[in-house]
Amino acid sequence: MKILHVLTRLLRGGSEENTLACCLAQARHGHEVRLVHGEEYDPNLRMSVAEAVRVETLERLINSISPSRDISAFGQLTRLMRDWRPDIVHTHQSKAGIVGRLAAREANIPCIIHGVHILPFVHVGNAQRLMYLAAERLAAKCTQAFIDVSQAMRDICIANHLGSADQHHVVHSGFDLKRFANAQWPQQSHLLLGTAVGEPKPPVILMLAALEPRKRHIEFIEAFGQVVDRVPNVRLLLAGEGPARSAIESAIARSPYANNVRMIGYHSEPERLISLADVCVLTSMREGLPRVMMQYLAGGRASVVSHLPGVEEVVKHGVNGIVTPAEDVGAAAAAIADLLQNEHYRARLAESAKLTDLASWGLDTMCDRVELIYQSALESTLSAGRPNDPRIRDGLAKQPSGLPGF
Repeated sequence: MKILHVLTRLLRGGSEENTLACCLAQARHGHEVRLVHGEEYDPNLRMSVAEAVRVETLERLINSISPSRDISAFGQLTRLMRDWRPDIVHTHQSKAGIVGRLAAREANIPCIIHGVHILPFVHVGNAQRLMYLAAERLAAKCTQAFIDVSQAMRDICIANHLGSADQHHVVHSGFDLKRFANAQWPQQSHLLLGTAVGEPKPPVILMLAALEPRKRHIEFIEAFGQVVDRVPNVRLLLAGEGPARSAIESAIARSPYANNVRMIGYHSEPERLISLADVCVLTSMREGLPRVMMQYLAGGRASVVSHLPGVEEVVKHGVNGIVTPAEDVGAAAAAIADLLQNEHYRARLAESAKLTDLASWGLDTMCDRVELIYQSALESTLSAGRPNDPRIRDGLAKQPSGLPGF
């Protein structure tokens, strides 16, 4: 098959990383894979797949709303698709999902798939909600299948008339489970914590998240004082990169607790950071079911996470983690302080985290499920009355035989 993936941004976030994992798996399975992303990207992340996948930048494709640039990006994508003639167009993230699917319809692509990593109309104002819903409903009309990161994402889509139930498929965002289960502390961890060599490790809180406003690093820094008041030697590690970096750095500089906060940027071994932490936290107000929650669990750490759509599918409040209201960052800070002061409770949550069944978040499971959905969607398109389309016929005929169902 010829498969085209379209992303708004190629940064170090969960949606990008699981997209790249699928791209590499599809290339290994003999498919011809192409990835197009917008103007925001991490050059190193792009280089990590460049040998196996053809990667292109579409500079007119941006995250914010810009009618002139959006129309230009639509035209560029349409021309690219008409020239290359992919069998599958798989879009990811909100802007690429709308512009990319409409371009695929214009280019008469036989099978259009959308990955639901986040829903833009959740936790926004009424005007934005109506605008985003209208755009999503328009794009849904030309979508053969949706791949949702959680059951809750699927249910919200169906409730808002974005595709029918049989078009939606839940595929969890995969990662290497063993890597997180068996991790050791980072080398020279004292440098990350700002402590002297040989000094006992202080209590550590880890927030592993892209530096974006919706993750609410700034709000957590502002609420962090209530943790320091109760646990004075605590360290807060902020690991990740993103467009909000300068704003977060300014928030740290303003904080009277700046000496307790360590901003360490992107770290290539997040599993080691989790092993170093006593409590892990995620305070996002808007996203799907983030796989970092599962990484915290796989690493066997007590965690405090926002109540996001789908979180109850895996994090059980008071059993293997603490779930706090998405709108209340102060509640997250209070829960963290409670855990740091209650070693027995923290240990019980950590032990239950280790025992959580995360089999459906395996990397191979995710990649194989996505390919099976491609096959099903192509077959449905064929049976819907386009048996003479050579791209559909040839795409099905050329599927590798080494995969289940292929």
